[in-house]
Amino acid sequence: MMKPIEYVDVVVLGSGPAGLAAAFASAKQGANTVVLERQERPGGILKQCIHDGFGNLRYNETLTGPEYAYREIQQVIAALVPIRTNCFVASVEHGEHHFLLNCISPSGIERISARALVLATGCRERTDRQVFIHGDRPAGIFTAGLAQRLINIDGLIPGNRAVILGSGDIGLIMARRLSIEGVQVEGVHEIRHESSGLKRNIQQCLEDFDIPLYVQSTVTSVVGSQRVKAVHVAAVDVKNMPIMSTEQYIPCDTLILSVGLIPENELAHSLDVPIDPVTKGPVVDHVMHTMVDGVFACGNCVHVSDLVDYVSESGSIAGKHAAAWAIDGCADRTLVPVSRAGNLAYVVPQMIDTSSPQRSASCYFRVRHTIERTTQLRINSEGQQLDCLTFDELYPPQMERFAINETIFSSIKQPSADISIELVLVEASHD
Repeated sequence: MMKPIEYVDVVVLGSGPAGLAAAFASAKQGANTVVLERQERPGGILKQCIHDGFGNLRYNETLTGPEYAYREIQQVIAALVPIRTNCFVASVEHGEHHFLLNCISPSGIERISARALVLATGCRERTDRQVFIHGDRPAGIFTAGLAQRLINIDGLIPGNRAVILGSGDIGLIMARRLSIEGVQVEGVHEIRHESSGLKRNIQQCLEDFDIPLYVQSTVTSVVGSQRVKAVHVAAVDVKNMPIMSTEQYIPCDTLILSVGLIPENELAHSLDVPIDPVTKGPVVDHVMHTMVDGVFACGNCVHVSDLVDYVSESGSIAGKHAAAWAIDGCADRTLVPVSRAGNLAYVVPQMIDTSSPQRSASCYFRVRHTIERTTQLRINSEGQQLDCLTFDELYPPQMERFAINETIFSSIKQPSADISIELVLVEASHD
């Protein structure tokens, strides 16, 4: 027998750092809020991140992933927000001013009606099939996140001799983790000309453990039918195509893939939420409202962040304004697009809602290429420079943050305004 529909103000999908922050912020605004989590425990990826480096901005101290998750979970529990684990959202129906979620849980099929949704679904890892590695599919090929879970949660060692493809932060961290557990790490191979991980992780995870990093190098094929026996690696040319004359045979029983993260947005697609082709996440305004009324998004499902503190910050913004949308009723939005120029890979948010009572915005950006010179980030509208920030150096792996304040908001003219963000190199002085 199907249960009656449950009515709430806000449903938060996902209980990682973004979802927990969103739920707490929503409850603080007085919204009847519920969190739905498909895993058996809340906390998201933080549960398996036993290294430190979390919480420096949010808590002014360095925490491990589980410690950070514990604090966030306790806040949500204290706010009397239910976290329903082992709850899978099968579908979402969009009605007039409400959403009907059809969920599968241990207690059966549940239906929940909400006035606002917060998507906090995180991201997932790319696999070997997505990077076109040739060969069979033997045992011994793991994404870095899976290898991390095996070691840190299940207490299992994935192999004895490993090659790591990709130098993202989780790959660098796993190189160190594997080495600590006695696994021989033959090296980390990165197809780009520079690491895609943070500088501190290159130092602490590779250099401190004498693990070599090979740039402009990739795995071309896997050898083995039942279990990985070896991999072939080769240098790549300027088009990232393997130079077969440089191919080498490296004996190993484990291949770890750290080849990028993709925002998890199946539910966003089902709701026809417009997706940014660069970030692969929803297009949002400065209060994390997507282009579908009543649907908010935050955290790594919007764009992949390098700091959990920023993930939580976006969750707090989304939760607060989702609650206001649900309680105060729907309102028309006046959206001004944010364009980018120069070496900017992307800027989030992609829109500013000038009709919103929230008159400030946290903005995030990444660059396409390394800049090791003084650079100005200029915020312009209608040909007028509204603000200018200076950076000594910029790197693609490192996400940067800047603020749009009330003065800038007041300078944006309607209805034909636009906002342009550009990076400009500062000419060296010749004194």
